[in-house]
Amino acid sequence: MARTTPQLYGLVLAGGKSTRMGSDKGLLTYHGIPQQEYLYQLLGELCDDVFLSIRDEQSDSIPNSFKTIVDKNEYRGPFNGILSAHKAYSDVAWLVLACDLPLLDLETLKHLVENRDSKQGATSFATKETKLPEPLITIWEPKGLREAIHHMQTAESSCPRKFLINSDTKLVFPEHDEVLYNANNIEDYKYAKSKLV
Repeated sequence: MARTTPQLYGLVLAGGKSTRMGSDKGLLTYHGIPQQEYLYQLLGELCDDVFLSIRDEQSDSIPNSFKTIVDKNEYRGPFNGILSAHKAYSDVAWLVLACDLPLLDLETLKHLVENRDSKQGATSFATKETKLPEPLITIWEPKGLREAIHHMQTAESSCPRKFLINSDTKLVFPEHDEVLYNANNIEDYKYAKSKLV
């Protein structure tokens, strides 16, 4: 019998420049290990396979224990890493995580996976406050990513959130909005560390 639900792969977006933080956000430590490694391990509990999305110049600094997908630089912004992964494995769904999500935990991610609707283009976390999709805490189905490629060829905006708002997206709400907190600068980092004590 044909498989109706695509396999789920995990992708940690670790290729950003982290200019506002001043140092690589993927290497910051919130849980005793670099954040990109922490998220990689979380995804390993839930996904059929896991990869780090990186820039070409990062290749030499990534330990061999990580599988990586190098950005192809065909698209602007976060879509660069997401669509590079889709190009490498086009028939799987991708659970995509930004590396600046220090309060995310396994239970929260399980909640997203359990509420996945593979018939939609994407299943995305949203805060109860904004009710807007968080594209970098989202399960992107192959269908949704094919539509995203078409969108990127025709639209002026490269914003993944705008794409999800105007697409076939299922929204999932965490028990507490704060688990979706993203840390972009030193103040955010200190705040997140204080919540994890």
